[in-house]
Amino acid sequence: MGWGGLKNGRLLEAAESAGFDILITGDKTLEYEQNLKQRHISLVALSAVNWPVIEPNLAKIVVAVDKAEPGTLTRVDCGAFSRRSRPE
Repeated sequence: MGWGGLKNGRLLEAAESAGFDILITGDKTLEYEQNLKQRHISLVALSAVNWPVIEPNLAKIVVAVDKAEPGTLTRVDCGAFSRRSRPE
């Protein structure tokens, strides 16, 4: 969509203007930086941004998306990515 440089409020405005109902994000601070009550979009915030961590949690994400209401944020705990050290 060419929105790579948009941050916070400008990103939410662009998504709303484009007709999006939900924004799924890995941003853990967006809810503290924006007043979501006046928004028409809802946010679903994931605890991870790495596909190997997210994929096993798709069912939880779908539930959060299905229950999302405009002007709200729902957190989905997917765990966290962790690098394991290689055995020597």
